[in-house]
Amino acid sequence: MAGKFTSSTQAIPQVADVPRHIAIIMDGNGRWAKQRFMPRVAGHKRGVETVRAMVKSCIARGVDYLTLFAFSSENWRRPAEEVSFLMNLFISALKAEIGKLHANGVRLKVVGDLAAFEPRLVALIREGEAKTANNSRLTLTIAANYGGRWDILQAMNQLALAHPEKVGCFGEADLAPHLVMAYAPEPDLFIRTGGEQRISNFLLWQLAYSELHFTEILWPDFDDAALEVAISSYRRRERRFGRTSEQLAGVAPAPARCAPAGTSASAATDSDA
Repeated sequence: MAGKFTSSTQAIPQVADVPRHIAIIMDGNGRWAKQRFMPRVAGHKRGVETVRAMVKSCIARGVDYLTLFAFSSENWRRPAEEVSFLMNLFISALKAEIGKLHANGVRLKVVGDLAAFEPRLVALIREGEAKTANNSRLTLTIAANYGGRWDILQAMNQLALAHPEKVGCFGEADLAPHLVMAYAPEPDLFIRTGGEQRISNFLLWQLAYSELHFTEILWPDFDDAALEVAISSYRRRERRFGRTSEQLAGVAPAPARCAPAGTSASAATDSDA
Protein backbone atom coordinates (compact mmCIF):
# COMPACT_ATOMS: atom_id res chain seq x y z
CA MET A 1 0.00 0.00 0.00
CA ALA A 2 2.11 2.84 -1.29
CA GLY A 3 0.90 6.20 -0.20
CA LYS A 4 1.80 9.83 -0.01
CA PHE A 5 -0.05 13.11 -0.19
CA THR A 6 -0.86 14.31 -3.68
CA SER A 7 -2.79 17.52 -4.27
CA SER A 8 -6.07 17.32 -6.18
CA THR A 9 -5.60 20.95 -7.19
CA GLN A 10 -2.29 20.09 -8.85
CA ALA A 11 -3.15 16.73 -10.45
CA ILE A 12 -6.37 14.82 -11.05
CA PRO A 13 -6.46 11.79 -8.72
CA GLN A 14 -7.68 8.39 -9.73
CA VAL A 15 -11.28 7.66 -8.77
CA ALA A 16 -12.24 4.16 -7.62
CA ASP A 17 -15.52 2.48 -6.71
CA VAL A 18 -14.34 2.17 -3.12
CA PRO A 19 -12.84 5.28 -1.51
CA ARG A 20 -9.18 4.77 -0.85
CA HIS A 21 -9.18 7.11 2.13
CA ILE A 22 -12.11 7.73 4.49
CA ALA A 23 -11.97 10.46 7.15
CA ILE A 24 -14.56 10.58 9.93
CA ILE A 25 -15.59 13.03 12.64
CA MET A 26 -16.95 10.73 15.33
CA ASP A 27 -19.69 12.94 16.76
CA GLY A 28 -22.57 12.12 19.08
CA ASN A 29 -21.09 10.06 21.91
CA GLY A 30 -22.42 12.38 24.63
CA ARG A 31 -25.91 12.61 23.13
CA TRP A 32 -26.03 8.82 22.71
CA ALA A 33 -25.36 8.46 26.44
CA LYS A 34 -27.81 11.22 27.41
CA GLN A 35 -30.61 9.53 25.46
CA ARG A 36 -30.04 6.46 27.64
CA PHE A 37 -29.79 8.45 30.90
CA MET A 38 -26.13 7.55 31.18
CA PRO A 39 -23.11 9.80 31.85
CA ARG A 40 -21.41 11.29 28.77
CA VAL A 41 -18.32 9.20 29.40
CA ALA A 42 -20.35 6.04 28.78
CA GLY A 43 -20.92 7.24 25.22
CA HIS A 44 -17.19 7.73 24.68
CA LYS A 45 -16.53 4.23 25.96
CA ARG A 46 -19.13 2.79 23.61
CA GLY A 47 -17.61 4.81 20.78
CA VAL A 48 -14.36 2.83 21.08
CA GLU A 49 -16.30 -0.30 20.14
CA THR A 50 -17.53 1.48 17.01
CA VAL A 51 -13.94 2.35 16.09
CA ARG A 52 -13.06 -1.33 16.31
CA ALA A 53 -16.02 -2.23 14.08
CA MET A 54 -15.15 0.44 11.51
CA VAL A 55 -11.58 -0.83 11.23
CA LYS A 56 -12.96 -4.28 10.40
CA SER A 57 -15.48 -2.88 7.91
CA CYS A 58 -12.85 -0.81 6.11
CA ILE A 59 -10.47 -3.77 5.87
CA ALA A 60 -13.28 -5.92 4.44
CA ARG A 61 -14.01 -3.30 1.76
CA GLY A 62 -10.39 -2.71 0.76
CA VAL A 63 -10.14 0.82 2.11
CA ASP A 64 -6.45 1.74 2.49
CA TYR A 65 -6.66 4.66 4.92
CA LEU A 66 -9.09 5.41 7.76
CA THR A 67 -8.61 8.68 9.63
CA LEU A 68 -10.60 9.41 12.79
CA PHE A 69 -10.94 12.77 14.56
CA ALA A 70 -10.67 11.70 18.20
CA PHE A 71 -9.81 14.93 20.02
CA SER A 72 -9.57 18.40 18.54
CA SER A 73 -7.40 21.24 19.74
CA GLU A 74 -10.66 22.93 20.80
CA ASN A 75 -11.85 19.96 22.88
CA TRP A 76 -9.70 21.14 25.80
CA ARG A 77 -12.60 23.56 26.43
CA ARG A 78 -14.77 20.68 27.62
CA PRO A 79 -15.28 19.98 31.35
CA ALA A 80 -12.02 18.94 33.01
CA GLU A 81 -13.42 15.63 34.23
CA GLU A 82 -14.50 14.68 30.70
CA VAL A 83 -11.10 15.59 29.26
CA SER A 84 -9.39 13.54 31.96
CA PHE A 85 -11.63 10.56 31.16
CA LEU A 86 -10.86 10.87 27.45
CA MET A 87 -7.12 10.88 28.11
CA ASN A 88 -7.40 7.77 30.30
CA LEU A 89 -9.66 6.12 27.72
CA PHE A 90 -7.05 6.82 25.05
CA ILE A 91 -4.41 5.14 27.21
CA SER A 92 -6.54 2.08 27.95
CA ALA A 93 -7.61 1.77 24.30
CA LEU A 94 -4.00 1.86 23.12
CA LYS A 95 -3.00 -0.81 25.62
CA ALA A 96 -5.91 -3.03 24.59
CA GLU A 97 -5.86 -2.51 20.83
CA ILE A 98 -2.25 -2.17 19.63
CA GLY A 99 -1.66 -5.93 19.67
CA LYS A 100 -4.93 -6.57 17.82
CA LEU A 101 -4.18 -3.93 15.22
CA HIS A 102 -0.75 -5.42 14.62
CA ALA A 103 -2.16 -8.94 14.32
CA ASN A 104 -4.58 -7.70 11.66
CA GLY A 105 -1.94 -5.92 9.61
CA VAL A 106 -3.05 -2.39 10.58
CA ARG A 107 -0.55 0.45 10.75
CA LEU A 108 -1.30 2.99 13.50
CA LYS A 109 -0.49 6.67 13.15
CA VAL A 110 -1.38 9.43 15.61
CA VAL A 111 -1.24 13.03 14.37
CA GLY A 112 -1.59 16.28 16.26
CA ASP A 113 0.30 18.37 18.79
CA LEU A 114 1.32 15.61 21.18
CA ALA A 115 3.35 17.95 23.38
CA ALA A 116 0.23 18.64 25.45
CA PHE A 117 -0.18 14.97 26.42
CA GLU A 118 1.36 13.35 29.46
CA PRO A 119 4.57 11.35 28.86
CA ARG A 120 3.04 7.88 29.40
CA LEU A 121 0.41 8.55 26.71
CA VAL A 122 3.04 9.80 24.26
CA ALA A 123 5.18 6.74 25.02
CA LEU A 124 2.26 4.41 24.26
CA ILE A 125 1.58 6.24 21.01
CA ARG A 126 5.19 5.94 19.90
CA GLU A 127 5.28 2.29 20.91
CA GLY A 128 2.15 1.53 18.90
CA GLU A 129 3.41 3.39 15.85
CA ALA A 130 6.76 1.60 15.97
CA LYS A 131 5.22 -1.84 16.43
CA THR A 132 2.83 -1.46 13.50
CA ALA A 133 5.09 0.61 11.21
CA ASN A 134 5.58 -2.10 8.58
CA ASN A 135 1.93 -3.14 8.32
CA SER A 136 0.12 -2.33 5.08
CA ARG A 137 -3.41 -3.76 5.21
CA LEU A 138 -4.92 -0.50 6.51
CA THR A 139 -3.45 2.72 7.88
CA LEU A 140 -5.50 3.87 10.86
CA THR A 141 -4.78 7.49 11.75
CA ILE A 142 -6.04 8.99 15.00
CA ALA A 143 -6.11 12.79 15.03
CA ALA A 144 -5.57 13.84 18.66
CA ASN A 145 -5.10 17.42 19.83
CA TYR A 146 -5.29 18.17 16.13
CA GLY A 147 -6.58 21.22 14.29
CA GLY A 148 -6.50 21.95 10.59
CA ARG A 149 -5.23 25.49 11.10
CA TRP A 150 -2.52 24.21 13.46
CA ASP A 151 -1.47 21.70 10.80
CA ILE A 152 -1.08 24.35 8.10
CA LEU A 153 0.77 26.71 10.44
CA GLN A 154 3.20 24.08 11.72
CA ALA A 155 3.89 22.97 8.15
CA MET A 156 4.50 26.56 7.07
CA ASN A 157 6.84 27.18 10.00
CA GLN A 158 8.82 24.02 9.27
CA LEU A 159 9.09 24.96 5.62
CA ALA A 160 10.26 28.50 6.39
CA LEU A 161 12.92 27.20 8.77
CA ALA A 162 14.11 24.59 6.26
CA HIS A 163 14.24 26.99 3.30
CA PRO A 164 14.48 30.60 4.48
CA GLU A 165 15.93 31.58 1.12
CA LYS A 166 12.59 30.75 -0.58
CA VAL A 167 10.27 32.69 1.74
CA GLY A 168 7.70 34.46 -0.42
CA CYS A 169 8.07 31.93 -3.25
CA PHE A 170 6.67 28.71 -1.78
CA GLY A 171 4.23 26.54 -3.72
CA GLU A 172 1.94 23.65 -2.79
CA ALA A 173 4.61 21.07 -3.56
CA ASP A 174 6.93 22.75 -1.06
CA LEU A 175 4.37 22.73 1.75
CA ALA A 176 2.84 19.26 1.30
CA PRO A 177 5.73 17.21 2.77
CA HIS A 178 5.46 19.14 6.04
CA LEU A 179 1.76 18.44 6.65
CA VAL A 180 1.27 15.82 9.36
CA MET A 181 -0.51 13.47 6.94
CA ALA A 182 2.04 13.74 4.14
CA TYR A 183 2.13 9.92 4.12
CA ALA A 184 -1.49 9.58 2.97
CA PRO A 185 -3.52 10.60 -0.08
CA GLU A 186 -6.28 13.17 0.32
CA PRO A 187 -9.51 11.72 1.76
CA ASP A 188 -11.95 10.64 -0.94
CA LEU A 189 -14.86 10.51 1.48
CA PHE A 190 -15.49 12.58 4.61
CA ILE A 191 -18.16 11.40 7.03
CA ARG A 192 -19.56 13.23 10.04
CA THR A 193 -21.96 11.46 12.36
CA GLY A 194 -24.34 13.09 14.84
CA GLY A 195 -26.25 15.47 12.57
CA GLU A 196 -23.93 18.48 12.50
CA GLN A 197 -22.94 19.70 9.03
CA ARG A 198 -19.52 21.28 9.35
CA ILE A 199 -15.91 20.10 9.22
CA SER A 200 -14.87 21.70 12.54
CA ASN A 201 -11.23 22.52 11.76
CA PHE A 202 -10.50 18.97 10.58
CA LEU A 203 -8.04 18.41 7.70
CA LEU A 204 -8.72 21.85 6.22
CA TRP A 205 -6.01 21.50 3.58
CA GLN A 206 -6.67 17.85 2.75
CA LEU A 207 -10.47 18.00 2.36
CA ALA A 208 -10.38 20.44 -0.57
CA TYR A 209 -12.02 17.97 -3.00
CA SER A 210 -13.33 15.28 -0.66
CA GLU A 211 -16.95 14.15 -0.99
CA LEU A 212 -18.89 15.09 2.17
CA HIS A 213 -21.45 12.82 3.83
CA PHE A 214 -23.41 13.91 6.90
CA THR A 215 -25.63 11.56 8.86
CA GLU A 216 -27.96 11.94 11.83
CA ILE A 217 -26.72 8.62 13.23
CA LEU A 218 -24.78 9.07 16.46
CA TRP A 219 -21.27 7.62 16.46
CA PRO A 220 -21.95 4.71 18.87
CA ASP A 221 -24.76 3.57 16.53
CA PHE A 222 -22.75 3.98 13.32
CA ASP A 223 -22.34 0.45 11.97
CA ASP A 224 -21.41 -1.44 8.81
CA ALA A 225 -24.79 -0.70 7.20
CA ALA A 226 -24.36 3.04 7.87
CA LEU A 227 -20.88 2.92 6.35
CA GLU A 228 -22.32 1.23 3.27
CA VAL A 229 -24.89 4.03 2.93
CA ALA A 230 -22.06 6.58 3.02
CA ILE A 231 -20.01 4.70 0.43
CA SER A 232 -23.08 4.26 -1.80
CA SER A 233 -23.60 8.02 -1.63
CA TYR A 234 -19.96 8.50 -2.60
CA ARG A 235 -20.38 6.22 -5.61
CA ARG A 236 -23.21 8.40 -6.92
CA ARG A 237 -21.08 11.54 -6.89
CA GLU A 238 -19.59 12.89 -10.10
CA ARG A 239 -16.01 13.68 -9.16
CA ARG A 240 -15.08 16.34 -11.70
CA PHE A 241 -12.11 18.11 -10.06
CA GLY A 242 -12.85 21.25 -12.05
CA ARG A 243 -13.79 19.48 -15.28
CA THR A 244 -17.20 19.29 -16.95
CA SER A 245 -19.58 16.34 -17.00
CA GLU A 246 -19.03 16.09 -20.75
CA GLN A 247 -15.30 15.72 -20.26
CA LEU A 248 -15.85 12.84 -17.85
CA ALA A 249 -18.20 11.17 -20.27
CA GLY A 250 -15.91 11.78 -23.24
CA VAL A 251 -18.58 13.85 -25.01
CA ALA A 252 -17.70 16.94 -26.99
CA PRO A 253 -19.04 20.08 -25.27
CA ALA A 254 -21.91 21.99 -26.85
CA PRO A 255 -21.00 25.12 -28.80
CA ALA A 256 -20.67 28.21 -26.62
CA ARG A 257 -23.78 30.35 -26.48
CA CYS A 258 -23.83 34.11 -26.84
CA ALA A 259 -25.03 35.83 -23.71
CA PRO A 260 -28.47 37.47 -24.18
CA ALA A 261 -28.53 41.23 -24.22
CA GLY A 262 -28.26 42.61 -20.72
CA THR A 263 -26.66 39.40 -19.35
CA SER A 264 -23.03 39.32 -18.29
CA ALA A 265 -20.75 36.74 -19.88
CA SER A 266 -20.00 35.26 -16.46
CA ALA A 267 -23.69 34.59 -15.87
CA ALA A 268 -23.83 32.47 -19.02
CA THR A 269 -20.79 30.41 -18.04
CA ASP A 270 -21.06 27.05 -16.28
CA SER A 271 -18.65 27.15 -13.33
CA ASP A 272 -19.52 23.77 -11.78
CA ALA A 273 -16.67 22.27 -9.79
